Amino acid sequence: MVQLSHAELPRSREARRDHGDSPPGPGGSAPGAGDGGDRPRPTWYAPRSGRWGDWVAILHPPYTAWHLSYVLIGAALAPHFHLERLLATLLAFALAVGVGAHGLDELKGRPLRTSVPAPLLGAVSALAVGAAVALGIVGVTEVGLWLVAFIVAGVLLVVSYNLEIWGGRLHNGTVFALGWGSFPVLTAYYAQTSTVRLSALAAAAFAFWLSRAQRSLSGEARELRRRVSVVTGERRYLDGTARPVSRASLLQPVEQALVALSWGSCLLGAGLVLARTGH
Repeated sequence: MVQLSHAELPRSREARRDHGDSPPGPGGSAPGAGDGGDRPRPTWYAPRSGRWGDWVAILHPPYTAWHLSYVLIGAALAPHFHLERLLATLLAFALAVGVGAHGLDELKGRPLRTSVPAPLLGAVSALAVGAAVALGIVGVTEVGLWLVAFIVAGVLLVVSYNLEIWGGRLHNGTVFALGWGSFPVLTAYYAQTSTVRLSALAAAAFAFWLSRAQRSLSGEARELRRRVSVVTGERRYLDGTARPVSRASLLQPVEQALVALSWGSCLLGAGLVLARTGH
């Protein structure tokens, strides 16, 4: 039997955050996840203090790399591969998702408890999204007018999801999987081919379900890291033995799974692009 005691935090925001807890290092440990002492860090990679440490936490490097891997996958599936278009698409998504979306996410409710001033956070986020839009507009003449639809959809996803407009109706697992999984695959493929084929849709479905798994696992990690203050109980086995349960023991398999999935996705994307470039 396991009993979880939750810290007194605002439930409305904390209970539905869906990114910001990323995997631990390759060893699979869960730093700062013990029961007792100081509260654990909101993410494993977030430095405990410092201005630059706040920015590292906000930018979520492991998750940003994971979502950019979908760009690699989408581009590499295209029958005709253009490296310069891939680089432009990667930069646009790095700005829009890695900086803009994550900045707006922290601006809405401070789930990472950073001290970056709100005006600065808002300005950096807006500039990043604006730069991503500018890159897309430049690419319209090369790719085609339908790229405008992808640009508009991307801006709507970033703003509506991370700022939880319309009462947070779009802040859910399905929209997350579509926007942070399927959308990068389809956009990267379209940027290469000016069309969308069945192979791209199949890859987008793969990214959708992998993103759903990510959100489910990261949600459990967030719950344990940000809201649970004490874990008590034990595992009882059929042979009569028992083993105590702690916050760290619950976090470890969840975050190890996130490590494996994130590394696997990034390596798959890199491998496909290397194959297309003849390496």
